[in-house]
Amino acid sequence: MNALELFSGYLDVTGIAHTHPETTGDPALIGKRLGVLNGSSWITLWANYFGRKYLPGVHLINVGNEAVQINFMEAHAAHLPTPPQANIDVFVRYARDLVELARVDAVLLTCSTMNRAFPAVQTALAPYHVPVIQIDQPMMQRAVAHGGRVLVVATHGPTVASTQALLRETAEAARLPIAFDGLDVAEAWYRLAAGNVEGHNQALADAIRDRLAADSALSSVVLAQLSMTVFLLSYPDPQAAFGVPVFTSGQCGFEAVREVLTHVPAS
Repeated sequence: MNALELFSGYLDVTGIAHTHPETTGDPALIGKRLGVLNGSSWITLWANYFGRKYLPGVHLINVGNEAVQINFMEAHAAHLPTPPQANIDVFVRYARDLVELARVDAVLLTCSTMNRAFPAVQTALAPYHVPVIQIDQPMMQRAVAHGGRVLVVATHGPTVASTQALLRETAEAARLPIAFDGLDVAEAWYRLAAGNVEGHNQALADAIRDRLAADSALSSVVLAQLSMTVFLLSYPDPQAAFGVPVFTSGQCGFEAVREVLTHVPAS
């Protein structure tokens, strides 16, 4: 790997801290700031790449560290309550920092594992009148509206329960029936951790195809984590590739944020 190309590409996607609006993008979005609340630092690349893709012109301001993810993983492995209350408290503090220090126009929670922290963050930011969006919610809404039985695919074990809970809650809020099957493709996670993004996508594709072939009643697929959105780099038209919609939080979530920010005056 060429280190010069690595650093140049990284900065091209993430940029550096600045106070001015973005210089290019959608005129309806330029001048808007989005606080991006991540469950770990490494996922910031995903947040910035897909955020810039679907929110051209928005100034993305990220927070999050690996301690939150590690604490959750260790609690999950020890069969302790998840997410740990300490993690929720950190998310509330980070959200306030985004509003008070960076004066963001909205806050996006990108962590599927930490989606149970959404009510606490929303309550904490209510006095500031800043919208809070959970990145998986729009994806779940699309899956519920599409109807039929959903295949919920995860690659990271601690994410499974929180993701499936959110799908059930979304269906209940819409007063619509929902049926789903879960699928944990741990091999994809191991490949991603080793830097093999193409292998990650291939493992997901193989698992999805196998499950769809075995169950023709499945009507859509939900990819449970933001990290899994790189699947679209290999399969930009998943409907054509698999015959059913494949919903990702990186696309659905940022598209929903775009709608919110378009109608929020820039601070």
